[in-house]
Amino acid sequence: MLLLFTHKVTNRLTYTARHIFEKILGIEIAFTTKVEDFIKHSGPKMTYSKQPLQNEFFVRSNDLLFEQGINDLDIKVSDWEGIPCFFASGEKSTVPYDIFSASFFLLSRYEEYLPHVKDSVGRFPVKESIAYQNKFLELPVVDLWAHKLLEMLKERFPDIKKKERAYSFTSIINVTTSHCYAMRGLTRSIGGFLLDLGNFKFRSVADRFLVLLGVKQDPYDNFYELVDIHKKFPIKTMFFFQFAKHSAHDKNISPNNNKFRYLIKSVADYSVVSLSTSFLSSTDKSVLQEEKKRLSNLINRPISYSRLRYNRVSVPTTYRNLVETEFTDDFSMGYTHEIGFRAGTCTPFHFYDINMEVKQPLKVHPFAMHDYALVNYKNREEIFEKMDRMYRLVKQVNGDFIIIFSNELLGSRHSLDWMELYQSFLKRYYV
Repeated sequence: MLLLFTHKVTNRLTYTARHIFEKILGIEIAFTTKVEDFIKHSGPKMTYSKQPLQNEFFVRSNDLLFEQGINDLDIKVSDWEGIPCFFASGEKSTVPYDIFSASFFLLSRYEEYLPHVKDSVGRFPVKESIAYQNKFLELPVVDLWAHKLLEMLKERFPDIKKKERAYSFTSIINVTTSHCYAMRGLTRSIGGFLLDLGNFKFRSVADRFLVLLGVKQDPYDNFYELVDIHKKFPIKTMFFFQFAKHSAHDKNISPNNNKFRYLIKSVADYSVVSLSTSFLSSTDKSVLQEEKKRLSNLINRPISYSRLRYNRVSVPTTYRNLVETEFTDDFSMGYTHEIGFRAGTCTPFHFYDINMEVKQPLKVHPFAMHDYALVNYKNREEIFEKMDRMYRLVKQVNGDFIIIFSNELLGSRHSLDWMELYQSFLKRYYV
């Protein structure tokens, strides 16, 4: 067990240190403010404070983990042997940066509490993030910092014990529009037909007729094909279905449609099925509770996982609502149109509510890539070059590589065969 001496044990410090040592590195940790306990400890130990006691392993602390609330921070990103880092800790410090404060800043989404202008659907804009502005969005820096810390600890304490963590790969299918033409009712079908005709989308007009006549399968209805693909690979896969009333932002099939209900139940026989929340339920707790209950009753299983419409995480309100409606895990921590790590980590973490200064029971699973971040790439080679780099980084730190695809993109017409590309991803990254 590693003992950490500090002048004050705070919720922020224990939260961050446990994420780094226990979740990422597999090292058991304890905390003390008593000098005599620190001196007596015979195992690996370190000091996290403003000054070292003697010549022990020492990380000079920034004030962030001993403060409360949100304050203006002067952040200067520098290079630490090829990895961007911030909160420099000075010459006396064994580690040149206070990686605990830097990690807390990213994990807590501190910058999302600061004043900012949200985008058109109410999200924190990626270009406002420190990671995007300093070009380290595609690096799981918290995990990389942790492993650099481990190397330094091993030099001082060669016998330090740790549990080995295994790399994992998870594929998520996000279903906010299960069908392009089918099951939409007479009014919506006529409206769609007239809209396509007015926009001279004659191929869509023909496809709509053929699907409604039963001659052709709906292009978005690729669920059984996906189930068959997933059976070929020993990977964790999940389907997140939207199960909400129709609105301006939510245009899926009615939750009362029997064919749609049968589809969800059928998929749930082969895979984990959970809730892709509606736009309205992202901010309305009662609607969220109703959607959760309705889907749970349909598949006769508790619904514990969530994915938010448009990855519309608004801290801390969104996560408080998920906690209060008894979700245990969320898979929305990422950017829809940019590859990378919104919270700087590829390791699941519990959300820390800065306003309440407490760790919430909700576990956040950061995803590395949403399929819509790939659509602007010109060819397979560019896509795989980007994805291979992400994979190698996550594998290097034994992290969780989570990717999100939608049945819409997999069933849409593009120059690239997205379904074939998806299968290639599964073959390439599951080990």
